[in-house]
Amino acid sequence: VFCFSDPRTDPWPLVYSPLPVTLLFAFYLFVVALGPFCMCQQKPLKLRGLLIAYNLAMMTLSSYMFYEFLVTSILDDYSYLCQPVDYSRSELGMRMARVCWWFFFSKVIELLDTVFFILRKKQEQVTFLHVYHHGTMLFNWWSGVKYVPGGQAFFIGMLNSFVHIFMYGYYALASLGPQMHRYLWWKRYLTIMQLCQFVAIAAHSSYNLFTECPFPDGFNIAVFLYILSLIVLFLHFYYRTYIRGKQ
Repeated sequence: VFCFSDPRTDPWPLVYSPLPVTLLFAFYLFVVALGPFCMCQQKPLKLRGLLIAYNLAMMTLSSYMFYEFLVTSILDDYSYLCQPVDYSRSELGMRMARVCWWFFFSKVIELLDTVFFILRKKQEQVTFLHVYHHGTMLFNWWSGVKYVPGGQAFFIGMLNSFVHIFMYGYYALASLGPQMHRYLWWKRYLTIMQLCQFVAIAAHSSYNLFTECPFPDGFNIAVFLYILSLIVLFLHFYYRTYIRGKQ
């Protein structure tokens, strides 16, 4: 499975070759590096209407993906302990593959988060954690859709889509203006929800390393190590923002 791409998803947009996502990532890094320099003589852009529309659209897309992951896994009787990829062209197998592609494509769209920060001159938001998370998710889910669109991977997409419903809901409220700030007291709990998501994914992927499951161990190991890096980075963010920041 590791060596051969899935013939169902291989011809789909951005999947057939690593070149498109590599070029996209290189352009992303170019914008991160030179964007602030280009904006230094400019006034920050407001983008209020665009941000409201974007965040509501991402909230809607996240809701759709969560629904598709959940319903398809139930209809296809997915196991949360061990689920191999269904490489057939059955209706449910293709439905799961399609929502995996949409989840990958959502990671392409989410690169706009960084662009909006730069255009609004909120450079303090473009941290190592932010760039690392956005950039790596692009490649992680490209490989997921190309080689294992379904199976164990569904759990990551389903959980992340669920969290992103609340995350983009928070951003949508924040983009309405300062008058909404008193309703955004739950930002800390959003970070806790993200951390709980990572712990659940780490447990889910590591379990299969100790059992006989026909899902590639290489992918589970890669997911586990990557999730550990996110747990460390998000814990550092939590400490810096909510504990040391309060002191």
